[in-house]
Amino acid sequence: MSIRSTVASQFERVAVEQHRKLARLSDDLKLLESGLDSLSFALIVAHLEEALGFDPFDVAGDLKFPVTFGDFVKLYENHSKSV
Repeated sequence: MSIRSTVASQFERVAVEQHRKLARLSDDLKLLESGLDSLSFALIVAHLEEALGFDPFDVAGDLKFPVTFGDFVKLYENHSKSV
């Protein structure tokens, strides 16, 4: 499974678990407009760390936080390339 599909499946999983209405996932979807809250994002990051074996937010230095779903996916894709 690709990183993109893993991230998308975790968004969908957490939305169901948290009884949230998830907006249609697209690269330009703003995370603030996704229908998820901060707890949902914390759960997604925890699930992704379990599934992928890393947390790109757990790095030293400057990190540009993702604004869109596409940014979020790229953060994970770019981190996997640098590991």
